[in-house]
Amino acid sequence: MLQRKIGNSYWETSAIALGNMRMAALTSTEAAEVLDTALENEINFIDSADMYGDGKSELIFGEALKEANISRDKFFIQSKGGIVTGDEKRYDFSKQHLLDSVDGILERMGIEYLDSYLLHRPDPLMEPEAIAEAFDILQANGKVRHFGVSNFNPEQFQMLQAVVDQKLMINQLQFSIMHTGMIDYGMHTNMTDTRSFDHDGGILEFARRNEVTIQAWSPFQYGFFEGVFVDNDKFPELNELLAKLAKKYDTNKNAIAVAWILRHPANMQVILGTMNPKRIKESAAGGAITLTKQEWYDVYFAAGNDLP
Repeated sequence: MLQRKIGNSYWETSAIALGNMRMAALTSTEAAEVLDTALENEINFIDSADMYGDGKSELIFGEALKEANISRDKFFIQSKGGIVTGDEKRYDFSKQHLLDSVDGILERMGIEYLDSYLLHRPDPLMEPEAIAEAFDILQANGKVRHFGVSNFNPEQFQMLQAVVDQKLMINQLQFSIMHTGMIDYGMHTNMTDTRSFDHDGGILEFARRNEVTIQAWSPFQYGFFEGVFVDNDKFPELNELLAKLAKKYDTNKNAIAVAWILRHPANMQVILGTMNPKRIKESAAGGAITLTKQEWYDVYFAAGNDLP
């Protein structure tokens, strides 16, 4: 399994992470099998959020960790907070909400600390000074080791980083073969077509320049949770090429889709959302494949992209 250094730290983990968003639908026994499968395939990074399954995903994870008799230290465990669901729907980065969020996560998971905690989508009412106070308390109390954000643009990132003492090491962003806006606009600079629009403020280049690890979520999705593109009849050319490359590398289409993301020099991590042990194993194989530059571009073209 390819390893990734997180941010500019000493912290190295698997290039592929397991997201537990769908774990709420499993029994603790089924979830234990998922965790065993992850470790068997050298995946040692867990991504979560306090709002996944309204907290049930983290409850099941904690039960599964015990049932599988897996030491907490076998995993780098990350969670996110700041999204309030239900009748009082909002984003909330207030000091007390963040402190309560982490306490709830730790209690549900049955662990004493998080390796990293991310702010889950930017709150337009965020007050960086309040966030800084929360981060200081969480770190001083040994509840969170490292911090980051999710879906922040460069200006939001820098506004927060200017106030908090901790290095923000992670930005979790949607990126896949079928979600390539972060790279499209760079190749269409000085043009007026749709792909020339920069929707993200140059987030990819910003992350590389500032040694921020991008964690790519929804690596097999097209649109915004519209469905998967692998083995989807809507994308025949792409799937034909994925199958061809899978045959060349003696692997499967999911692995090629993962390898395509990992081939980018930004040193991204890929977050798997599947709870299917077979698919976890298939996808993890992508961590051992290095596509050529031409193969990377060929996949990009097969997904319907072009060069100016």
